[in-house]
Amino acid sequence: MTVDGPEQLEKLREIGAICRDVLAAMGAKVAPGVTPRELDNMAGEMLTACGAKSAPILAYDFPGHTCISVGDAIAHGIPSDIPLKEGELVNIDVSAEKDGFFGDTGASFPVGQVASELLILLEATKTAQRKAMFAARAGQPINVVGKAVEKEAKKHGLKIIEGLNGHGVGGWIHEEPSVPNIYYPSERTRLKEGQVMTIEPFLATKSHQYAEDADGWTLRLAQGGFGAQFEHTFVVTKSAPIILTA
Repeated sequence: MTVDGPEQLEKLREIGAICRDVLAAMGAKVAPGVTPRELDNMAGEMLTACGAKSAPILAYDFPGHTCISVGDAIAHGIPSDIPLKEGELVNIDVSAEKDGFFGDTGASFPVGQVASELLILLEATKTAQRKAMFAARAGQPINVVGKAVEKEAKKHGLKIIEGLNGHGVGGWIHEEPSVPNIYYPSERTRLKEGQVMTIEPFLATKSHQYAEDADGWTLRLAQGGFGAQFEHTFVVTKSAPIILTA
């Protein structure tokens, strides 16, 4: 969607803040022995208390309030009863709706103490997201996002998982345009002031592809290794983005 006034922006800020707070609360509880279902139940309770609804349930009848992906799962993981283990990474994606407006955010978290290479992966992915988001200014081609993500991935010798992209958001959970994390020189689409979108790099140590589980939801790293994702919803402007989920 494209914001057309202060009332819409205020509604987007509200749902963005709800998503932010739920993600932060879940992330603070990540520890060895905690189960993804426990985290997801907490998210469901928080969303209900705020008068919001889980976007995955609302839009796709997903079997969880949030997506929680553990280990070699990189996206769309179904919250399970398997306790988190020391040294793993867990990705949490929170998207929700209130009053017809949608927000979407996500982050990867270390479970206890993790290897130094995973700390580098986390920091590089977070940095890639921020640099790409600040490059996404009105009038710029949308491929500035892919250029920024590729530059950060290359700096750290990391792979970009193909086909997992950012997207438009606001009036629905997934809208046009798709926002690739790979630079395509021929892409001429330009960003417009007021566009509401997400940028969410998926970087990995070994894999550049994903494979879908038999459950029809969970996406796993096809070549193994470890992966991470960070995501914010923001409004495109001619200068700095209006970040709705930070």
